Amino acid sequence: MSVARVTEISATSKKSFDDAVETGVERAAKTLRNVVSAWVKEQSVSVKDGKIEHYQVNLMVTFVLEG
Repeated sequence: MSVARVTEISATSKKSFDDAVETGVERAAKTLRNVVSAWVKEQSVSVKDGKIEHYQVNLMVTFVLEG
């Protein structure tokens, strides 16, 4: 039997939503051990002068607790 925890993180990218997700998951995996999944809870863009400045995602990251 295993026990998992879910934590919410936010990540941004100037390229795309996909890049923001990848950036967020990679960064979470550097700090959290045993990351097993992530799902996009919200996504949004920041607009400046009528153009997208950056993409943002809020991710729910699941990791299995040790011990």
